[in-house]
Amino acid sequence: MRRITCLALTVLVTACGGGAPTQEEVDAARQRVERVVAASHQVRGALEALGVLPVYTCGEPRRAFLSTAAHDVRKRWACARAAVEPHDSVTDRVVLTFDEGGCDVHGLRFAGQAAFLYRGGEDLMEVEADLRGLTVDGHPLQAEVGYGTCGDETRLWADVQGGVPGRQGHTFRVDGRVGMRAGMPVIGGTSLVLDGPGELTGPHGTDRLTLTGLHYEVGEYLPKEGTAVLETADGRRVEARFQPVLWRLGKAEVTVDDLEPVTVPIVR
Repeated sequence: MRRITCLALTVLVTACGGGAPTQEEVDAARQRVERVVAASHQVRGALEALGVLPVYTCGEPRRAFLSTAAHDVRKRWACARAAVEPHDSVTDRVVLTFDEGGCDVHGLRFAGQAAFLYRGGEDLMEVEADLRGLTVDGHPLQAEVGYGTCGDETRLWADVQGGVPGRQGHTFRVDGRVGMRAGMPVIGGTSLVLDGPGELTGPHGTDRLTLTGLHYEVGEYLPKEGTAVLETADGRRVEARFQPVLWRLGKAEVTVDDLEPVTVPIVR
């Protein structure tokens, strides 16, 4: 599994003065940040799966839109296919299936099957996707995601939970939202901005998690920028601020409680 291996380094840069964290505190913070990154990567994967099908075009009859969208999936992704089924008088179901060998989508590898429900149409469309039959990068994707559009606002959400990849005995849950940025596609584009609260649970209790503006570029495991804050079960506060530097180079500024921040270089 991909990891923030550079966070295993000793303190590289700290602000001048006293209050620097100990190496033990740095190591504990590194482990927590690695778990946050692994969990948020799963949430990002759920939202990328939602973007395999195009966003509904307001004003178009639901069935006509879905027929075209299902046909175009195979053109866009040779390793995926979609089938449309009537669900009820106002809802159609789309079953999205990836080939047995898996399918690479925006730098992630999907396998399995997902079910999408499209409810409404033209003036208001609600889309819900059950992704619990999918794996992302070999890990089960326990997620339900969706969006609403054509009304007063566009809303996107992701309820994702499961085991933290590569961390036996650790689980997570994130109630994620996709942030809106001018000029940035909502879903299915090359960038994604994730916000939302969550939890990380392990042998030592449950940590509260807050993700703010985690900006992912296509094909990258680590966020380009944004903030993740953990309020730990043992009363500590760990904040990781991701910032771009040059192209695929970046840095994570990690702060434990009110101690001096530790700045670590990363390669996304």
